[in-house]
Amino acid sequence: MIFEWDENKNRSNIQKHKVSFDQAKDIFGVQTTIFVQDEIVDGEQRWKAIGTYNGISYLLVVHTYHSDDGEEYIRIISARKLSTGELTRWLS
Repeated sequence: MIFEWDENKNRSNIQKHKVSFDQAKDIFGVQTTIFVQDEIVDGEQRWKAIGTYNGISYLLVVHTYHSDDGEEYIRIISARKLSTGELTRWLS
């Protein structure tokens, strides 16, 4: 898996949510991460991934997938910590 993102969006995300996309990529490859199909935006299927970061915080990461020459790319769009209410709803 190769991760990519817009660096301006990453900086904005850090300011708004206190989570970097570099941190967010850590939830991928974790067996307990939940993946949910989200909306289609500009013809592109988006997904939500919900998983633990450092075994402590739960993150919600909006992303897309695409392939090129046999490589799988994940483009991170946004990332934030789940609220207690969201966590209860997602894990029930």
